[in-house]
Amino acid sequence: MSKKYILLLLASATLGLTSCSPFQVKSDYAETANFNMYKTYKLRIDDLKLNDIDKDRVLNEVSKQLQTKGLQSSDNPDLIVNVKANHKKIQDVQSSRPYGMYGWGGPYGWGVGMSRIWTQNYNQGALTVDLIDAKSQKLVWQGIGSGISVDSPKSKQKQIPEIVAEIMANYPPQRGK
Repeated sequence: MSKKYILLLLASATLGLTSCSPFQVKSDYAETANFNMYKTYKLRIDDLKLNDIDKDRVLNEVSKQLQTKGLQSSDNPDLIVNVKANHKKIQDVQSSRPYGMYGWGGPYGWGVGMSRIWTQNYNQGALTVDLIDAKSQKLVWQGIGSGISVDSPKSKQKQIPEIVAEIMANYPPQRGK
């Protein structure tokens, strides 16, 4: 097998796996920002309305992701990192196709049929990571991710690191893409 074929197979497998994410992630950035000059950060948690367990999970993962990007925590930072969390109630309504038997007059006549409708209510969480230039106090990058299963502690424990990693995968932004 040629190396080209193996690389193509690996690339398509990676694309297939990343497109199966349960999260919706997007980001935006200021075109004028020079992301190469940012070397340090400081976390600001004023807007992070979470319980202490989830707050630690989110902040530890954000710090870990920033450090893998080459940034270091500092009291005199280049970037201020503001993390926000929210959730919304979702009502998922599903129905099954009608089933039953035909009655009089063939397939378009009178008959008996049934269908099922069921609903599921749950809370879905979202995280927003704002990176603010410390000197100008202007937002230079924002990443948003939603789809966290807020009602399940076990799911949150697994999903928080995953969604933060997906959000921060878009930083620093690739210009022109």
